[in-house]
Amino acid sequence: MNDNNNALNNTLTQEEKNNLRYQIVEYAKMFIGNPYVYGGTSLTNGTDCSGFTMGIYGAFGYRLPRVAVSQGYMGIPISESELLPGDLVVYYYGHVGIYAGGGMMVHAGTPETGIVYAPVFAGNKSYRRIIY
Repeated sequence: MNDNNNALNNTLTQEEKNNLRYQIVEYAKMFIGNPYVYGGTSLTNGTDCSGFTMGIYGAFGYRLPRVAVSQGYMGIPISESELLPGDLVVYYYGHVGIYAGGGMMVHAGTPETGIVYAPVFAGNKSYRRIIY
């Protein structure tokens, strides 16, 4: 999967990468309010957190593994101070979202909240850049 993503990254200029990150966040926001379904991968009918990030990135040709913990090994690691919109926020207990900028992220939260735009919340986490 990283080979596929690296190949895509190598075809883009820095400006195109910046634009693509913005497009990913805007695309992710289109699904706010849709349902959370454990094990789901449908952006419209129900998805869990990793199915959400997998589907969003997949729409742009990038491949991510099915589970959040595995997504935490994709791309390159970055620090919190390096976060850009479109980066992944990966929680060690098995949750993942897409950083949207300004301390916010888009993620498939819970069955009660569905897909939401919300502050990045506390917890042990790492950050991964898929488009670099």
